Amino acid sequence: MTGVPASAAGGPSGARRAAASAASGGVSGPQAARAAAGEAEGSAPEASGGGGARAARRSGRDAVSAEDLSGGEAAQSAASGAAGAAADEAEGNGRQRGGKIAAAAVNQASVWNIANLLTMLRLLLVPAFVALMLADGGYDPAWRSLAWAAFAIAMITDLFDGHLARTYNLVTDFGKIADPIADKAIMGAALICLSALGDLPWWVTGVILGRELGITLLRFLVIRYGVIPASRGGKLKTLTQGVAVGMYVLALTGWLATARFWVMAVAVVLTVVTGLDYVKQAIVLRRRGIAERKAALEETEA
Repeated sequence: MTGVPASAAGGPSGARRAAASAASGGVSGPQAARAAAGEAEGSAPEASGGGGARAARRSGRDAVSAEDLSGGEAAQSAASGAAGAAADEAEGNGRQRGGKIAAAAVNQASVWNIANLLTMLRLLLVPAFVALMLADGGYDPAWRSLAWAAFAIAMITDLFDGHLARTYNLVTDFGKIADPIADKAIMGAALICLSALGDLPWWVTGVILGRELGITLLRFLVIRYGVIPASRGGKLKTLTQGVAVGMYVLALTGWLATARFWVMAVAVVLTVVTGLDYVKQAIVLRRRGIAERKAALEETEA
């Protein structure tokens, strides 16, 4: 490109120097804009993934229009100013990306934080719960009470570890993987033990575990398009399931035994309804993600 000095290269500021040098050297407005666009396109991907380059290309088109309307000086001025805006965008996006990388480095600083320790405790409670639940044939009220205590501690830690991780910025890759595994493990162990002992129909265990595993798989399938947020219904379902299973773990009699049946019935209904809602959210999220990608591709090609 005529009139652009070699020293203009090197980072977002090179776009400004390219435009200024081209303008002062008598280069026409479109040429100055194209020079600035080329300079920003060469350097901006390192800082902002190409955002600055796209802005510079738009600047070139604006400069051409300006020359057609009001002459070369206006186009040169538009090229210089727009190239500066492109460089500003590249620098801003670069700082933003750098901030995200720094934040991610802080988040991944240590696996041994309180949130992950609670998650690991919950994992360790799973075999302890099974041993207590099946001790002495599985029908001794004392052992069942101890099993209930282990189950209750696991459910309580489930409430706290996620809250602590989000509040104090303790989210780690280990926590993202281990937390849902621990949740499903303690609930699955309790349901299977109850069904094996004849306290809970197998179809109830199948519905609850099938829903939990299915939604977890569904989340992974659509994660490229976004994250399905936890709904209030899902949280109510988790709470109801915990209460119902806890009541079944205890050796209850009389009206409490009748009450636990209805609590479990509500838990099953919420399990099915919220599962269908998550499927609907996943379909909408996937369609939206495909549409946004298609629009972004068309904009890039244009």
